[in-house]
Amino acid sequence: MTEATGSESVTLRIPSDVLSDIESIAEATERSRSYIIVRALKMYLLNEGADILASARGREQIAAGEYEDVDTVIADMNRIIAGKVA
Repeated sequence: MTEATGSESVTLRIPSDVLSDIESIAEATERSRSYIIVRALKMYLLNEGADILASARGREQIAAGEYEDVDTVIADMNRIIAGKVA
C-alpha cells in the first residue's frame, strides 16, 4: 500500500469502546479506520485545537509587545462615539 503524500505513521493507544465506534463507522461508511481517525482529528483541530493555537499565538504576541492596552482602546472608542475623531 502506498502512503499518502505528506503523511506519517503514528502509534497510539485508543480505549476499546472508542475503537469499536471507529470500526463501526468505518464499516458503515466503507472507509478505513485511518480515514475515520484522521477526519476526527481534523474536526478537533478546527474546533478546540484552533482555540488552543489562537491562545498560544496571543501569548506570543503579548510577549513580543504586540498588543493594545484596553484602557487606550476604550478611550479611542469613546472619542469615536463622541465624534471627536477626524
